[in-house]
Amino acid sequence: MNANLLQTPIDYLKGVGPNRADLMRKELGIHTYQDLLNFFPNRYLDKTCFYKINELQRNSAEVQIVGKITHLKSVEQKRGKRLVADFVDDTGKMKLVWFRGQKWIRENLKINTPYVIFGKTNWFNGLFSMPHPEMEPVEEYKKQLRTAMQPIYPSTEKLAKSGISDRVINKLMQQLFIETKGKFIESLSREIITELKLLPKAKAVFNVHFPQSQELLTKAQFRLKFEELFYIQLQLLIKNMLQKQKIKGYVFDKIGDNFGEFYQHHLPFELTGAQKRVIKEIRADLGSGAQMNRLLQGDVGSGKTIVALMAMFIALDNDFQACLMAPTEILAIQHYNGLVELCKNLDTTIYLLTGSSKTKARREIHEKLENGEIDILIGTHALLEDKVQFKNLGLAIIDEQHRFGVAQRSKLWHKNKIPPHILVMTATPIPRTLAMSLYGDLDISVIDELPPGRKPIKTVHRYDANRLKVFAFIRDEIKKGRQVYVVYPLIQESEKMDYKDLMDGYESIAREFPQQQISIVHGQMKPDAKDYEMDRFVRGETQIMVATTVIEVGVNVPNASVMIIESAERFGLSQLHQLRGRVGRGAEQSFCILMTGHKLSNDSKTRLETMTATNDGFEIAEVDLKLRGPGDIMGTQQSGVLNLKIADIVKDNQILKSARYHAMQILKEDPNLSLEKNKVIRFTYAQVAKHKNIWNYIS
Repeated sequence: MNANLLQTPIDYLKGVGPNRADLMRKELGIHTYQDLLNFFPNRYLDKTCFYKINELQRNSAEVQIVGKITHLKSVEQKRGKRLVADFVDDTGKMKLVWFRGQKWIRENLKINTPYVIFGKTNWFNGLFSMPHPEMEPVEEYKKQLRTAMQPIYPSTEKLAKSGISDRVINKLMQQLFIETKGKFIESLSREIITELKLLPKAKAVFNVHFPQSQELLTKAQFRLKFEELFYIQLQLLIKNMLQKQKIKGYVFDKIGDNFGEFYQHHLPFELTGAQKRVIKEIRADLGSGAQMNRLLQGDVGSGKTIVALMAMFIALDNDFQACLMAPTEILAIQHYNGLVELCKNLDTTIYLLTGSSKTKARREIHEKLENGEIDILIGTHALLEDKVQFKNLGLAIIDEQHRFGVAQRSKLWHKNKIPPHILVMTATPIPRTLAMSLYGDLDISVIDELPPGRKPIKTVHRYDANRLKVFAFIRDEIKKGRQVYVVYPLIQESEKMDYKDLMDGYESIAREFPQQQISIVHGQMKPDAKDYEMDRFVRGETQIMVATTVIEVGVNVPNASVMIIESAERFGLSQLHQLRGRVGRGAEQSFCILMTGHKLSNDSKTRLETMTATNDGFEIAEVDLKLRGPGDIMGTQQSGVLNLKIADIVKDNQILKSARYHAMQILKEDPNLSLEKNKVIRFTYAQVAKHKNIWNYIS
């Protein structure tokens, strides 16, 4: 088939015309024959079965019946009229009802002519009725390109109002298959098709739009989902491969005094098996000669900082400098204090550079950095300034990487002639399927166990009615010398209602705990005031911190053992998990109390049950992915990557794993896709890479 035919503007398809074409472009993004072909149904109605009227059940199932209209009349009602028809078959009688479009229906319906009707039934006054049924004369029904399963396509209000119904889309699809003769070029290799027993491309495309049976529909969907995910994975793996070939990295082949001395004599605790595994993976990268691009995932408190420090020691042992960039000043200061404490018995020079650093201190840092007197520089975005020049930067570590844009990260690349090795860290667990699709071009390490001695945080759900008991519990904890967070939702900084929540909360806490010092932190405060309040809490001058989610990332206060989250039903799962991670940092037992009203949606109940059942961030992330979908979790910045047409990375995660496995096997054997058997894949991949989307070309 001529591939160019599918690039024909949709206006030229018989039955479309300029007005419909305009609507389809605006509402559905359908510009060409190709786009229509890849406009997939989102569900199907099973029309394999015809019912007799005496077989109907009193449920709201959608059914299909063959019969005749014997009588038609208008019935007055409170507002306007309704049109009612008697519909009979050889077993009984039912009513068909229309509340709108009556004039057209009256003019077009034929009495005593056999019709196929389809719709939901109601039981009323001893008779079944069907409002606004789909109807087609039996004669017409037999002529159609008919399928057992009727596809239902995504729609919009505008389309429905303009009469572009499923039936219209279905007819346009039939026309498209007539014009293209249903012949589509194969886009997967014979080897994959045989091994996975996949339907041929043309048969899969046909059966997704006109399924001939349940079995063929299932096979068609599997084939097209696999293909979509396979080419996404192929793109990511090839990008990773090219990066390693093209971008040379410094070879850190020495493990010397810094690493050895710290590991042998100054490690404050035994490393977990997961930490040792991740350090091994990083060591292999740093010695490979290719630039490292690794994502380090580890739940709150899993010990990513020690791993980062060990990686920095490897850079130092090979006569290079290292830097660590954090998204906020508080977090940068915390990293700085933590690393200085860990390195106090070593000859390692560590400096801190933030937006608040004084001019004199900056000058000193710039000078010492350039002459190599600084080993490790910790800082915020201030590290990216052009004035900040290293003598020999070998490793750059980025904490909470999702808070930095791509442009900011690439500035670090240019801090040396050959780009430094990059390690990005996140405490936001990313479900494996999502990580494979979004960060498939990065190598991923996971720290999936907590250091020994850490007690799991006890999480409970309490209703507002139990507030006095919760206050009594807070009093007991403060008497033991502990500190408490009370967090309120501030969904948008400008929402007056939410701001009022926080201020009301602060006042009620102040009334309830008149003896205690209380800090308050929210997004409308000036940074200095915010830092001052945070600092008082960190130093233990205040016992209670009333805050909004601004404390979600950062502050390490080992003495804080209680986290109260007000209106917990208004938070997402990952946010609740991040907030909970603010406590449980000391040796004492810590608690997280989720406060809510009594009215809870099903999703809210699921979130609260998940939080009380587990402390495992990856388990929580999987539930979150099921509840919210990938787009919401990654935010707008990333969601374009997963603009999937037919696959769903939550429901189809097994297909995704299979697609990645097969893409890896092919590249292992044939990295340039130059073998004859992979010719089809090479051609399709070239098209995909050109269009950035597998469905933008005909395969």
